[in-house]
Amino acid sequence: MGEMGKFLMLIGVILIITGFFFFIGEKFLHFGRLPGDILIRKGNFTFFFPLASSILLSLLLTLILNLLFRR
Repeated sequence: MGEMGKFLMLIGVILIITGFFFFIGEKFLHFGRLPGDILIRKGNFTFFFPLASSILLSLLLTLILNLLFRR
């Protein structure tokens, strides 16, 4: 059970860090409003898919995690 607890704490830390990046990104980096993000509005229907923001966030997290867990 000790390993499961460590794993859940790691997941929690990762979620907190991701939330922090979204919070900071909204104010400074304009995540969600990058060129390449898809926004479709028709009447009272809105579809938003942050494609470019997702790719950028994935690259950043991959780099950070590779640096942290390098052997």
